[in-house]
Amino acid sequence: MRLATELGRWKAALTVYRRPSVMAMLFLGFSAGLPFMLVFATLTAWLREFDVSRTAIGFFSWVGITYSIKFIWSPVVDRLPLPGLTRWLGRRRAWILLGQIGIAAGLTGMAFTDPQAALWPVALCALLVAFSSATQDVAIDAFRIESDIDRYQGALAAAYQMGYRLAILVSYTGALYLAELLNWQLAYLTMAALVGVGVTTVMLRPEPVPEIDRTSARREPRAVAFARRHPEMPGWMRHTGAWLIGAVACPVTDFFGRFGRFALVMLGLVASFRITDIAMASMANPLYIDLGYSKAVIANISGAYGLAMTIIGALLGGALTARFGLLRPLLAGAILAAGTNLLFAWMAGQGGATWALVLTISADNLSGGIAGSVFIAWLSSLTSTTYTATQYALFSSLMTLPGKFLSGFGGLAVDTLNYPVFFVISAAMGLPAICLIMVIMRHAARRETVDAGPLRDGQ
Repeated sequence: MRLATELGRWKAALTVYRRPSVMAMLFLGFSAGLPFMLVFATLTAWLREFDVSRTAIGFFSWVGITYSIKFIWSPVVDRLPLPGLTRWLGRRRAWILLGQIGIAAGLTGMAFTDPQAALWPVALCALLVAFSSATQDVAIDAFRIESDIDRYQGALAAAYQMGYRLAILVSYTGALYLAELLNWQLAYLTMAALVGVGVTTVMLRPEPVPEIDRTSARREPRAVAFARRHPEMPGWMRHTGAWLIGAVACPVTDFFGRFGRFALVMLGLVASFRITDIAMASMANPLYIDLGYSKAVIANISGAYGLAMTIIGALLGGALTARFGLLRPLLAGAILAAGTNLLFAWMAGQGGATWALVLTISADNLSGGIAGSVFIAWLSSLTSTTYTATQYALFSSLMTLPGKFLSGFGGLAVDTLNYPVFFVISAAMGLPAICLIMVIMRHAARRETVDAGPLRDGQ
C-alpha cells in the first residue's frame, strides 16, 4: 500500500509535463536557443572556411557581450509598451515577437552576406541577432515566471532547458550538415525559417495574467511621487527621473523590501550556486584532449550523449520540484553539482578509458540538468510579478558572472598544479552554496506564516 501511494505521488508529479504552460516552454526554449550558436560556434566555422583570419574571428566573440549586459535594457522590456503590438498581444508576447522578428531578419541578412567581400555586414547582422535574442530571453523569462505558480516552475524550467538544448543541436550540428550538403546561405535561411516555431507558440498561447504583488505596487507610487516633487527641475527631467526610479531603482528596493537583510544571504546563493560547474567548464575539453580521446569520441559522448543526459536530468529536476518543493531538490542539486567535479579528478588518472568518460559525463550532465532546472525555478520564485523581467535579468547576470571570472584562471591552475587538484578545488567551490541553502532552509522552517513566499519549501 505504501509503495502504491508513493508511486501514485510520482505519477502525479510527472503529469506536470502535460500542462499547457509547460509544453509551451519547450517551444519557447527552442526559440531562445536557436540563435545562440548561429552567432558563435556555427558562425566561426563559416568564417574560417572562407579564410577569415583568426584575429577577426576572435573579435566576433564580442557580439556575445549582449547576453551578459541584457539587464541594462531589461527595465524597458519590463515596462515600455510597444505601439500596436502590446495592445494586440500583451506586454510579454509583444516583446517576444519583436525579438523573434529581429532574429529572423538578422539571420536572413547573414545568409545574403559574403564574408570574403566584407565583414562589417556580417558583424552588423550578427549583432542584430544577438541583441534581439537577448531581448527575447528577457521577455521569455518573464513570460515563464508569470505563466504558472512556484510549484510548477521546476517543470517550466526543465521544458525550457530541453527546448534550448535541442535548438543548440539543430543550430550547430544541423546547420553544419546543411552547409556541407548545400551551402551556408541555405543553412542560415533554414535557421531563419525555424524562428517560426517560436512565433507560432506566441500566437497560440495566451498572455499570462500574474497576480501583482500589492506591497510592491504600493511602494512604487510613493517613490515616483517623491521624484516628481521637485518643481525646480525641468519637466522632462522630473518625468525621466520618475520613470528611472520606477523601472530601475524600485526593482532593487522591492527585493530588499520583501526580504530585508536576509536578501544578502539569498544573493550570496545566487552568485555562488553555479561557481562550481562554470569554473571547471573551461578545462573539461582540454582534459579530454590531454587524455587522448579523439574528437569523434568527445563529440559523441560529451556532445550527443551528454545532451541526452542533461535533458533527462532537467526533466527529473522538474518532477522533483513538483513532488518535494524547491529547497530540498535545490540542496540535492548543489551537492551533486559539486560532487561530480570529483569524478573529473578521478577520471584524470584513468588513462583515457572510454568507460570512465561515459561514467563521468553521465553523472555530470545528469546532475547539471537537475541542478539547473531546480535553480532556475528557485530564482523565478524570488522575483516580484511587478518587476519580473528586470529582477530575473539581474539575477541571471549575477548567477554567471563570478563563475565566468574564475574560469579564466582554470588554465593557470592546471599548469601550476594538475588536473586532479584543480577539479578538487572546483568541487570545494560548491561548499558555500550548500551551506547557504541550509541556512535558507532553517530560515524557512522558522517562519510561522502559512504564506512563506519564495523561501517556502513548496510543501
